[in-house]
Order: sequence, then structure tokens, then C-alpha cells
Amino acid sequence: MGRARVGAVWAAVVLGLVTGCSSGGGSASPPPPSESGAGTGTGSSPAAVRVAGTLTEDLESPWGVAALPGGDLLVASRDERTITRVDAKTGKKTLVGEVPGVVPRGEGGLLGLAVRDGQVYAYLTAESDNRIVRMRYGGGDADRLGAPEVVLSGIPKGGVHNGGRIAFGPDGMLYAGTGERGETGLAQSVESLGGKILRMTPEGKPAPGNPFPGSVVYSYGHRNVQGLAWDADGRLWAAEFGQNTWDELNLIQPGKNYGWPKVEGSSDVSGFVNPVAQWKTSEASPSGIAYAEGAIWMAGLRGERLWRIPLSGAERAGEPEAFLVEEYGRLRTVLAAGDGRLWLTTSETDTRGTPGPGDDKILRLEVT
Repeated sequence: MGRARVGAVWAAVVLGLVTGCSSGGGSASPPPPSESGAGTGTGSSPAAVRVAGTLTEDLESPWGVAALPGGDLLVASRDERTITRVDAKTGKKTLVGEVPGVVPRGEGGLLGLAVRDGQVYAYLTAESDNRIVRMRYGGGDADRLGAPEVVLSGIPKGGVHNGGRIAFGPDGMLYAGTGERGETGLAQSVESLGGKILRMTPEGKPAPGNPFPGSVVYSYGHRNVQGLAWDADGRLWAAEFGQNTWDELNLIQPGKNYGWPKVEGSSDVSGFVNPVAQWKTSEASPSGIAYAEGAIWMAGLRGERLWRIPLSGAERAGEPEAFLVEEYGRLRTVLAAGDGRLWLTTSETDTRGTPGPGDDKILRLEVT
């Protein structure tokens, strides 16, 4: 991300068109439920978010979070190189393994997670590159991670802008958001895997129907994509870090160019897709996103808030709304849990926050 931690006051946003050994469980005395509204936001379907409690705490540099079929969570520690299972009812934490070959440095390390068919997929920073691996994991209480198998390698790595989010789409393909490691020209080159959204088979091969024959590149012109989510219509949305001016929420179309470094935020330059919404960098610095209850939910790091962007067709249905503003510090990953519930991880132990008692945490949220 490359920007200092700064407190910020919520502001409404402008914009245009389409364009996540055993140890103890949850907190012994979780904070009382709180309800946070959205300043002056005026979405078409106003909502509130209630923090129903803390699922677990004392996590170290949590980054990727993935749900197992039974509802329990797997959490990656960026700097510790470990994956921990968290019981979704009790918050009990169980170490399921350390991932070999991870080289944490700067914004790199053990990043995004995804689960499919008894395999845990992980996006990680290795010695020479960023890569995606998969490991056998049965999901039983005593199971541990198997040896990693490389799915895709050769994603550019750096001290910053490593991307790192991975997720399986409704089409069964694996998607990954990457960064340009601070070498801006990589984003405009379809020959590079940096500054892209990638789409591949579970084995890491170019997915059928990809826009560039023989390539896993799905869209390009990105600076640092860390949020991926699909709405009820199966459309892909992505959150992206801007540089000094605009962070973005984009509706992703195959083969399209999202502008970086030629443009940041919305522009009238032909050939580039404009974001659906944008924020000042002090208000967002977005990492994870999720779709739930007719809206995209976006976790903000520097902005230290949770954004809700109501959707309608290819446009916003109303102004973005901000919740939990500076209540829990930096927010990294948001995950839909069904029935109007969300999981939300804090990110105060990532070297850029100010850790307090119990940090980092997974919060239980209810949308009302």
C-alpha cells in the first residue's frame, strides 16, 4: 500500500458509471454489541451494522480468510506463515500447518486463501516471485495441511503492491488479484502477470474463454488488487488501491483496461474503464470485499472503516455508506457468512497499525 497510517474523517464520495497446536477460543469478555450508522450517507436501502461480538482474538498479522464447508474459518498469518482454523461457534483456534517457502517481507508473505474440493489454495510471496499453491486438507479436527503443490508461479513480487486475494468464481475458475510491485509499467503489459486480475482453472491453466489466448490474464491496468467478490448476478467486482488520489471499486469485464498508471480514478480518457465508485485514499485503502444483502462491503485499512456500496445493475443504487469509523482500527478482510451476517478481521499487527489488547480480532457483524 505504501502509505502511512492516518486518521480520517468520513466524507461522502463521488462517482461515475460502470465502469481472509490449539489455543483458547473467543474473548472471555467480548465487547458489548455496538451499532454504527453512516454519517451522511444516503443509500437507496439504508442499513446499519451491529457488531454482535468477537469470534476470536490475538491473531498475528491475519490476511486471508476462507470458510470451510461446515462454516469454520481458515485464517492465514502473513508474517508467521501459518494457517489457523477458527471454530465459527466457539472461536477456538487450531494450528493446521505452516506453509513452507513463504518469505514475508514488506507487504508480502502468506496472503489470500481459498478452499475447494478438499484443497486449500494460498497466494504467497516466495523467494523469487508471488505464486499460488494448493495443499490437501481434509477439514477434520485432527487434519493438517499437506505439502504445497505449485498452481501458478511467476507473479511479480516486491516490497509493496503484491496483490494477494484469491477466490473461486461461480464458474468454478480460480481468480487472483495481483499488484505491479511498484513498477507501474507492468500494469499495462498483458505479457506480465503483475497489475492484473487473473483467471485460471483449479490446476493453474488458462481458463476457457479468457480474453487473451493461452494466457491467465483476465483484465489489466490495475495498481494493486486485494478485493474480489461476485454479486447475485455473477458479476465480478474488485477493490483497488490508488496512489495518492483515488481508491476504486471496479466492475470487471474480461479483456478490459482499467487505466493504471495512465489514469487514477475516473477520467474521460478513451480506452479505459472507469470505476463505479472511488474514494480519497485517506478514507479507504481497501483490501477485502464481500457481497451481501444487495451491496458490496469493503474493508478499509488506512480509512479504518467498513464501506457499504449498494448496487443496482451496473451502477451504484445510492451513495456509499461508512460504518465502524475508527472504532476497531485497520480492517483487512470481510467475508459473507449468510443470513445477513459478516465476518470482519482487523489488521493492527501488520506493522502499520497500533495494536491494542486482543488485536488482531475476527468480529461478528449483523446487517440490520
